[in-house]
Amino acid sequence: MNDVRDDAPITTSKRLDNAAEATASLVEDKGDSLVGRSVTINRSAPELFAFWRDFTNLSAFMDNLVSVDVIDRARSHWVVKAPAGKTVEWDAIVTEEREGEMIAWASVDGADVPNSGRVDFIDAGARGTVVTLTILYDPPAGIIGTLTAKLFQREPSIQARRELRRFKQLMETGEVATSARTARQRDEEKD
Repeated sequence: MNDVRDDAPITTSKRLDNAAEATASLVEDKGDSLVGRSVTINRSAPELFAFWRDFTNLSAFMDNLVSVDVIDRARSHWVVKAPAGKTVEWDAIVTEEREGEMIAWASVDGADVPNSGRVDFIDAGARGTVVTLTILYDPPAGIIGTLTAKLFQREPSIQARRELRRFKQLMETGEVATSARTARQRDEEKD
């Protein structure tokens, strides 16, 4: 008996035909590069969903996020740090939402970085919630842009992993751990 199923998460699938097909059912086709990361957080799905759904909260743990201006319940304007001190911007529309379970979005035409994605909040029982972030994007300047972004730690796959880890820290402890000194710590040292 040969079982040739590929049970890997979509973003780690070795069978690209299946990954592309399954991705089409998850996110809108707004790019060529697929990123997916998951983390288990010891909080309820509704609580995590509510925090994430208020997009103005995202800068509390997304290091490269400069700002999110909420236009209305479905539309928002994003400004994100890019390599070499630049920023990229886009307007996004929430394309699907299930309260306490998932939020899907897509950038509108004309985005500096065309992208789409979704964040899923899956109940993990006593362990909390599995939060899965799936992003499809078009890197600016193709392969050169991707390499430059990796060099400056601004590439979405690197960012997604770090941001989910910071989200976990914030939701479980109330703060994001950092090795950088805060202004308050510097002031305390002066006394």
